Amino acid sequence: MLRTLGLAFACLLGVAAVSPARADAPTPDAVVQGIADDLGKAIEGHQAELKNDHEKLIKVIDGILLPRFDIDYASILVLGQYARSSTPEQRSRFAKAFYNSIAHRYAEGLLNYTRGRVRVLPTKGELSDKRSIVRTEVVLDDGKTLAVDYAFRKTKEGEWKAYDVIIEGISYITNYRNQVGAEIQKSSLDALIARLETQGEKVLESMEKDQKGGG
Repeated sequence: MLRTLGLAFACLLGVAAVSPARADAPTPDAVVQGIADDLGKAIEGHQAELKNDHEKLIKVIDGILLPRFDIDYASILVLGQYARSSTPEQRSRFAKAFYNSIAHRYAEGLLNYTRGRVRVLPTKGELSDKRSIVRTEVVLDDGKTLAVDYAFRKTKEGEWKAYDVIIEGISYITNYRNQVGAEIQKSSLDALIARLETQGEKVLESMEKDQKGGG
């Protein structure tokens, strides 16, 4: 799950790499189709440079992801029931710390992306005014394909933003919600936020090990 989530998250970075919404903003599946090729063009030839300069790689990720990924909404979903009892400051700190941890952990997965790895599948049903699922197949290193869906929502400003990735039916939001909930029960939301801010991706690794051990 971890390896495939890393690859899918890297592809989600590509989904996010799109210019700000215009009056004629494309539908989410059109965005994914167009960006799948553009991401490959941006990465090819720069892998070694970005791999040796982690700060630059993170800066590239932030530049293409933050404008098109709804980290605040995704973080509320990850917090689940704990979002209702949290303060705006706690939610803001958690969103930033959680995003940074995810981005740092899966940063190098972006370097493995090449053109043609994502196949956008035909949309099922009509496009909702506020929600949409983009269905894709990701081609793995061994040639096998993986079903990866991306959940989008339309903001008040009319922009389509991604907030979840579903790999073979397993939601990234749900997966981390369970881990975050267990971590908060063990300590507290403030303690988790502080750990994420200081230890970042190491906290994610610890939570995943705990979940596997408990399962």
